[in-house]
Amino acid sequence: MRSYKNFEGGRIMTVGSTVKQAVASLKNAKESFEQFALESNNEQTKQLYVQAAEQTMAILQTLEPNVQQIEREDAENKSF
Repeated sequence: MRSYKNFEGGRIMTVGSTVKQAVASLKNAKESFEQFALESNNEQTKQLYVQAAEQTMAILQTLEPNVQQIEREDAENKSF
């Protein structure tokens, strides 16, 4: 059974909603890295941001397929 986390304000977030929030944050970070790469005039700095975007995408590709499964498990656990 998955645990639930309490956050400030008495709001309860499931593991699924926490992972979805992390995925959204990672997507924003990836977009920022891509934008920084486009705006950089320094080739070394540009490459650093491109690599950061690629690494972030690899993390997203690992997490995203699991989100629906985690959400299903959270829904099942709520019924207990």
